[in-house]
Amino acid sequence: MEDKKSLRAPVSQKPHVIPKPEHPEYLGGSITVEINEKKLTVPFGTTILEACKQAQIHIPTLCHHEDLCVAGVCRVCVVEVEGMRTLQASCAFPITAPIKIKTTTNAVRKARKHIIDLLISEHYGECYSCFRNNNCELQSLAKEYGVDHYNFGHVTQPRFEVDNSSYSVVRDMDKCVLCKRCVRTCIDLQEVGVLEAIDRGHRTHIGTFLEKPLAEVICINCGQCINRCPTGALRANDPRDEIWAAIDDPTKHVVIQTAPSPRAAIGEEFGQVPGKSFTGELNTALRRIGFDKVFDTNFSADLTIIEEGTELILRLYKALVKKEKVALPQFTSCSPGWVKYLEHFYPEYIDNLSSAKSPQQMFGALIKTFYAEKTGINPANIVSVALMPCSAKKFECNRPEMNSSGYKDVDYGLTTRELAQMIKEAGIFLPEMPQSHFDDPFGEASGAGLIFGATGGVMEAALRSVIEFVTGKRVEDVYANADITPVRGFEGIRYAEIPITEVGPVPKLLQHLVPDWNWLKGATLKIAVCHGTANARKVMEDIKAGGKFSECHFIEFMACPGGCLGGGGQPIPTNEEIRKKRAEAIYNEDKSLPVRKSHENRHVKELYDLFLTDGPCGHKSHKLLHTHYVKRGKYIA
Repeated sequence: MEDKKSLRAPVSQKPHVIPKPEHPEYLGGSITVEINEKKLTVPFGTTILEACKQAQIHIPTLCHHEDLCVAGVCRVCVVEVEGMRTLQASCAFPITAPIKIKTTTNAVRKARKHIIDLLISEHYGECYSCFRNNNCELQSLAKEYGVDHYNFGHVTQPRFEVDNSSYSVVRDMDKCVLCKRCVRTCIDLQEVGVLEAIDRGHRTHIGTFLEKPLAEVICINCGQCINRCPTGALRANDPRDEIWAAIDDPTKHVVIQTAPSPRAAIGEEFGQVPGKSFTGELNTALRRIGFDKVFDTNFSADLTIIEEGTELILRLYKALVKKEKVALPQFTSCSPGWVKYLEHFYPEYIDNLSSAKSPQQMFGALIKTFYAEKTGINPANIVSVALMPCSAKKFECNRPEMNSSGYKDVDYGLTTRELAQMIKEAGIFLPEMPQSHFDDPFGEASGAGLIFGATGGVMEAALRSVIEFVTGKRVEDVYANADITPVRGFEGIRYAEIPITEVGPVPKLLQHLVPDWNWLKGATLKIAVCHGTANARKVMEDIKAGGKFSECHFIEFMACPGGCLGGGGQPIPTNEEIRKKRAEAIYNEDKSLPVRKSHENRHVKELYDLFLTDGPCGHKSHKLLHTHYVKRGKYIA
């Protein structure tokens, strides 16, 4: 019989222990470790993976993602730690004592390759027809570790039915590798909890409540699970074929509106580094692939600011002057993922949502009314496409209430990834395109509309106008260069107070609503900004408890981390660094524009003069530009 002692680690190999505070290596909160015979000092609790990154040593990962909590389930990142009997997952190993690590041994190489072999053996799908082809982490790992045949067999028949019930997200569980990134995204990052690992052992799979299709559960369509899935198991519901058919149909007039966040990110799909906007190049490319008109969503973002800001002023006037009971704080409503989140989890606060439609839907209504009248085109023959950073926009344009024009206001929502594919299909390399402008009558927009793409942007855009409306001062006299920095940044929740020490005359645009601003003099406007629905939950629970945020007047909510620039339709990969680069592109473009305030957009002024003649929040604008929402609760779609 084998000696049991031979199965134990040698006595000289010390076990991994958490040192006591008086341990000398703990003093100063840092520890010296040795990686591949190279010494470096790291903070106490740093993972081996983080330490290797600091030492510029590559470690392959699959279940790990910078935005998510540690899981350690795939084991692709294993390394040798001296004194440990088995290989250790570097992403889940906190360094709490001096250790020696090796990352390139034969045991490590073989283990990683076998793990990748096993993952591939359970992965069904033809790579060449997968939307993640050449951008698949499993595919990249197989190439990196020389996996060129199936050592452990291969699934040759699909085992799961593809779930394409949702307007926004398609699930193909035959391509799932059980990394649980989607689960951690939905539960931890967004705190929605639609997805979970079901069953045990070889029967384990990612599923929904009672295995219902996505369209029948509380999915908010944010698409954050797509952005973090390493394979093609999750993707957006793609309307490219229908759009190509419309472009090829000579009886159809196909127009597209483009939002700022896709323009700041689409270059990544063509190998460009994050942080460069391709607005002008994209305009040219869109015309070349067949769109009849190219419009700027920033125009309707400016319009949203006027309508939503006016609505806030009316609510405050009713509450402070007329002493009427109104729903405060007012919540922004331009993020469809956030709106659906509220409908499911906090339906009792639906009245707090601004009734103003999102810029996408406002534009859709105008295209099939004002634009159709102006051009003499039958709105039935207009196909309206919206380029958005967000998979939830696909659900939004299919809401039954979004038909105030008498037609479906927006026919198709297109993500950044999908449009990039259309451009490639047309044989166009976007960075080489010459720049061109947007088309009239929506060819001019402000920087305020542009910054909608970043968290805090809606609030900043609103404040640029509200400050000038109320005080009569230029916002540049209050905030340098009109940059309202208190609402900028990537903190999950931000709070600010804007004291109103003096007031000016009511601008002509609002004179039909309020007689003067004296009732606001001496008041303090309390505002908050929140991005990611996990943070939204914190704010909402605080409001329910009567906390600080219940005293706010206006709160911006965005469903996606970082706001629209981190949307579920943006290029993959995404992380905090990439989102910050995209934000820089947006703010830099904002600074370069001649008009940076929504109320100074001359096309918006003309729209009120010629079409919305009863002014902001008037009868006509309310019919076309405002909507209502649905109390869904937690158990119905």
